[in-house]
Amino acid sequence: MEVLSFYVGVIGNIISVLMFLSPVETFWQIIKRQSTEEFESLPYICTLLNSSLWTYYGIIKPGELLVATVNGFGILVETIYVILFLIYAPKRSRAKIAILVGILDVGFLAAAVLVTRLALQEEAGIDVIGFLGAVLNFIMYSSPLAAMRTVVRSKSVEYMPFFLSFFLFLNGGTWAFYALLVRDYLLLAPNGCGFLLGAAQLVLYLIYRKANPRKNISADTLEQGSQHEHLISSSSLSRENNEE
Repeated sequence: MEVLSFYVGVIGNIISVLMFLSPVETFWQIIKRQSTEEFESLPYICTLLNSSLWTYYGIIKPGELLVATVNGFGILVETIYVILFLIYAPKRSRAKIAILVGILDVGFLAAAVLVTRLALQEEAGIDVIGFLGAVLNFIMYSSPLAAMRTVVRSKSVEYMPFFLSFFLFLNGGTWAFYALLVRDYLLLAPNGCGFLLGAAQLVLYLIYRKANPRKNISADTLEQGSQHEHLISSSSLSRENNEE
């Protein structure tokens, strides 16, 4: 069982890296078009925070260097994505993005680090960081809901890229299976949610990939339900070494 869980964890690590890189083509299009169009920045801002928390977790937790390394890579990738939003987002959105980055990726992260270092004992601080990462996983796994609604209304999968949905499905399924093997139910809950939402997105993609999009859908509706692309963090990596 330990050998099987180890190999499942390795596969999960690889998929997590692919998840971080899955929006590269989308951002290449953003650069070419000089516009972020209807894509939302919040999922990337949250993923940057999540990667930062798990990197800190890997640093303060003995034997968790792999966690810090993988999520450190996530910090680099997500920072690039956020910078591209600041460059190519409409002017009215740039201030909002900058405020969110300041509040979440700077203020909240700094507060979490200070509280765990100054107000809590070492083990309690590690548990708090892990819990915060799990909560953020729930939020990011839930982010496709608006995009799924837009797909149904517009009959178009333009703002729900296939590979992002596919890797969401694989990532959630792999780590949910790993969580079952090691009986880590805190890990199972968010990844099981991600697996189900990923499967739902793939079903919608198969249904609407050849459908003719509605031409009369309003811009406001698209904005509300535009693709909330997200990269799942490798929070599940933190559980692998804990169980070994």
